Amino acid sequence: MAASRERLGTVEAEGSSGRQGNSGVEVVVSSDPAPPAPLCPHGPTLLFVKVNQGKEETRRFYACSACRDRKDCNFFQWEDEKLSGARLAARESHNRKCQPPLSRSQCVERYLKFIELPLSQRKFCQRCQQLLLPDDEEKHRKHQIVGDISITQLKRPSQLLYPLENKKTNAQYLFADRSCLFLVDLLSTLGFRRVLCVGTPRLHELIRLKASGDKKSNIKSLLLDIDFRYSQFYMEDSFCHYNMFNHHFFDGKAALEVCRTFLQKDKGEGVIMVTDPPFGGLVEPLAVTFKKLIAMWKEGQSQDNSHKELPIFWIFPYFFESRICQFFPSFCMLDYQVDYDNHALYKHGKTGRKQSPVRIFTNIPPNKIILPIEEGYRFCPLCQRYVSLENQHCEHCNSCTSKDGRKWNHCFLCKKCVKPSWIHCNICNHCALPDHSCNGPKDGCFICGELDHKRSTCPNIFTSKKVNKAVRKRKQRKSNKMKMETTKGQSMNHTTVTGKKKRREKAHQYLCS
Repeated sequence: MAASRERLGTVEAEGSSGRQGNSGVEVVVSSDPAPPAPLCPHGPTLLFVKVNQGKEETRRFYACSACRDRKDCNFFQWEDEKLSGARLAARESHNRKCQPPLSRSQCVERYLKFIELPLSQRKFCQRCQQLLLPDDEEKHRKHQIVGDISITQLKRPSQLLYPLENKKTNAQYLFADRSCLFLVDLLSTLGFRRVLCVGTPRLHELIRLKASGDKKSNIKSLLLDIDFRYSQFYMEDSFCHYNMFNHHFFDGKAALEVCRTFLQKDKGEGVIMVTDPPFGGLVEPLAVTFKKLIAMWKEGQSQDNSHKELPIFWIFPYFFESRICQFFPSFCMLDYQVDYDNHALYKHGKTGRKQSPVRIFTNIPPNKIILPIEEGYRFCPLCQRYVSLENQHCEHCNSCTSKDGRKWNHCFLCKKCVKPSWIHCNICNHCALPDHSCNGPKDGCFICGELDHKRSTCPNIFTSKKVNKAVRKRKQRKSNKMKMETTKGQSMNHTTVTGKKKRREKAHQYLCS
């Protein structure tokens, strides 16, 4: 997973309620044609707005799609801000400087030269995270160098590269081999011949390893990832430098065509997309990007197959289920727990709240997906799908209701099953933790207060936008007026001070004479 992972509690709160407290920052996703967004080093920026109970607190602004911390990408621009030619030129220069030092074609050329070297000359700089050619050795002489890089190591770059450690931008937590092998076997069992790996470098590696070692395996894979370091290990038809939050291919139309060709091969048959986005990322822009990839796949479909969907495995925490299904109603969540090699918490075999919260969301019918019985999964004949052992079928809900691997309890007042640690609160009229605050933020729409939808889907949103726009204009006029009065006052004060200074100078000259 080449992705950022935010603190679990914060993300769970965001996933369950859609915001934190009574306010938040939302991404503006419009179905209407919009002007091109300004560019930062990570591609087109996203339009955001701060919302507080339906009111847009400030003007809309553009910010980086990939980085949540301004220290990592400090791009900021008001939506209605006009930039001078000098600032635009400086921005373009900055964006160019932030790009990888080598082009995609240069990386491929270096890779082909590297694999032709004898084993003793194949070296890797751990400090620069770069494969070294003989001409590079002098520049890296004082760095920590690993020698004798084998072909096997080149096929597992995720084990050779250091995982990026910035938790708010691109901290990498990679699939454990258990989860990775399960996915590879499952994809093969389901009959897929091509896998579009979006942010899943380790899955990409294992698919290619299996294909090279097993003549019966004919699965092909294409990796789309924001970590440009992978470009030095793969040819152009196996890796594209890509930002999944804005559907941006860093290498332009050539990379876009590689992805298009991969999706549309054999009229789009036998392909699946597997994605593992950052937990800290917003669901809305991810959904927009995935729909663009789906549209790209559909371009190769005949009209007779227009009803078909691109098969997808979206790997994400279970508490984002309602947000994902809002954009993809045909998706369902599997009970399979995905775990990671270099994460202290997301491990298989733990119990209770320590279990991994990461699940697989898919539009493939769950009765077609067999989960491993030896790992603690069973088949529920009533639900016609595999579930975890403790996920017991509720006769009142007529479903296996547990989401987190624990046995949930049915609340007859709420008319649904809830977590075992929750109790029914008569004040709030729903189940919650025993120490919850009854005056805490309520779920529902910021604009009208209804509980059955969010602000982004409120039927009154357009009326609210008009009112907010008028309020912003009034505030802007008031701000401009205050600035003019302040400037005028400063000018008058300056004149007064200057007059007093001249009178003092004249008095001093008189006394001296």
